[in-house]
Amino acid sequence: MKRTTAVPSPYNGMHVGIIMDGNGRWANARAMPRTAGHRAGVRTVRKIIEAATRAGVGTMTLYAFSSDNWSRPTPEVSALMRLLRRSLQVESKRCLENGVRLTVVGRRDRLPSPLLRVIQEAEAVTAHGRNLHLRVAIDYSARESIMRAASLAGADATNRERFAALLAQANHDPFPIRDVDLLIRTGGEQRLSDFLLWECAYAEFYFTRRMWPEFTEEEFLKALVDFEARERRFGGVPAAAAS
Repeated sequence: MKRTTAVPSPYNGMHVGIIMDGNGRWANARAMPRTAGHRAGVRTVRKIIEAATRAGVGTMTLYAFSSDNWSRPTPEVSALMRLLRRSLQVESKRCLENGVRLTVVGRRDRLPSPLLRVIQEAEAVTAHGRNLHLRVAIDYSARESIMRAASLAGADATNRERFAALLAQANHDPFPIRDVDLLIRTGGEQRLSDFLLWECAYAEFYFTRRMWPEFTEEEFLKALVDFEARERRFGGVPAAAAS
């Protein structure tokens, strides 16, 4: 992976969230175990991180393991935990080389201790990355996060900014993040699945039928171009109507 530096871009500073759906179905369609689909998905993650960094995206949040995923068969969950640990070990080195800050959001009290140690090490070693803030959501539930933030707030949630700071604290985030600008979901489904509900209040959505292992840099860039062509009004009126 070549060293990548931030460049002027129309996407500088934007926040892209991705629901990486379809690993298991991709594998089943090829008569392969579901774990093979998850391994293929990791290779796609690497390509999309590189593409996002080159494009100048400021923040990217990847939905790696939801709190509801604990209900999957135990062998699959165990394999996913091992894969996440190995992937974070490898990718943290790549992130360091390319100025990418890596953080993990979500609960930590239910994660295996070897994975938790790797998370802490990856966050520490990449803490000074400035080209991209890569957030990986593990054991994450947006509704649970909002509830935890509300319990921290008491009577202190006097405005959105304060609550956003409490939400960051609840998610082990180093600081409040920008709202999601673009939400991409692969795999053909068209729902949020308890992902970044607060942050996606005015997000633009991009859905594709491609399974996550099939998602390419070209499709990612297509999603960015599609986003750029949209008019975001945030509750206002179109510019032409206002004039």
